[in-house]
Amino acid sequence: ARMGLPQVDIDKPKFDQGTYIGRFKHFFLLCNPLNILASSAELERARSIVTKYRAGKDVPECKSLDDLWQAKYLYDSAFHPETGEKQLIVGRMSAQMPVNTVITGCMLIFYKSTKEVVFWQWFNQTFNATVNYTNRSGKTPISKPQLAISYVLATGGALTTALSMNRAVRNMNPLLARLVPFTAVAAANCINIPCMRMGELREGVALLDEKNNEVGQSKKAAFIGIFSVVASRVFMAVPTMTLLPVLMNHLDRIGFLTKYPRAGSPIQVLVCGLILIFSTPGGCALFPQKSSIGVDQLEPEVRDKIKKERPDLHTMWYNKGL
Repeated sequence: ARMGLPQVDIDKPKFDQGTYIGRFKHFFLLCNPLNILASSAELERARSIVTKYRAGKDVPECKSLDDLWQAKYLYDSAFHPETGEKQLIVGRMSAQMPVNTVITGCMLIFYKSTKEVVFWQWFNQTFNATVNYTNRSGKTPISKPQLAISYVLATGGALTTALSMNRAVRNMNPLLARLVPFTAVAAANCINIPCMRMGELREGVALLDEKNNEVGQSKKAAFIGIFSVVASRVFMAVPTMTLLPVLMNHLDRIGFLTKYPRAGSPIQVLVCGLILIFSTPGGCALFPQKSSIGVDQLEPEVRDKIKKERPDLHTMWYNKGL
């Protein structure tokens, strides 16, 4: 039997997922960029603590529950939740803030010439494809052709949006030109995520009861889940890609950038990083990871089947993905 530490379910988040603040705290710890700096030995130590605790064994390495949770969040930041395999470092949630700081900063700095726009939008979509592949659902793996198609479509969508809008706003207010990268990123997300998760739209997503038993599959729940992921990804980009252009436009108007032309890029990257520390978990927390849908809201054939087999169920649960 385990000595010392009380029994808690470490496979559920530490904070109440029923409230926005609880979800924000959970993702803030999960997206902590400092976790990238953890060495292989530290990750292995965290994995061994989690494995032992799950198996009901003693974990003398942890003096308190806080130590245990620290190990669990470090473990979660680097290992796939379903397959348990170690993830590519750039695809981890903890890499989102530092990598996005560089990419967003560069997209907002280099937004005028076609070559620059093409390179940074392509670079961003390559990073997105890596993140989506790394955090894919273990139960519905993404095939290589599906990955390639969604990558090509999303990159094409982002480039078409960015280049056609750049042409359209050429003679308009300079602020509009600065907002083009945001629109391109939003358009790419609307293409990228549904493409990556086409399998769920075709087959449906697993519907679970309170005890996590699978009761059926629903395409409607998959559609709502995917739509909410698109919304939260776009929401993550809103603060950096709209506040920063407004700030830079203001600095330009008051002559600050004319006086200190070299200050523009460092200011953008720095402010971008500061905003992303909060907007990344803020976006992830918009909707609960384990989302619910009323049985009556499901598509007719699924609803009738569940009502016949399990008349006691009124609410179903499903994993919306990230």
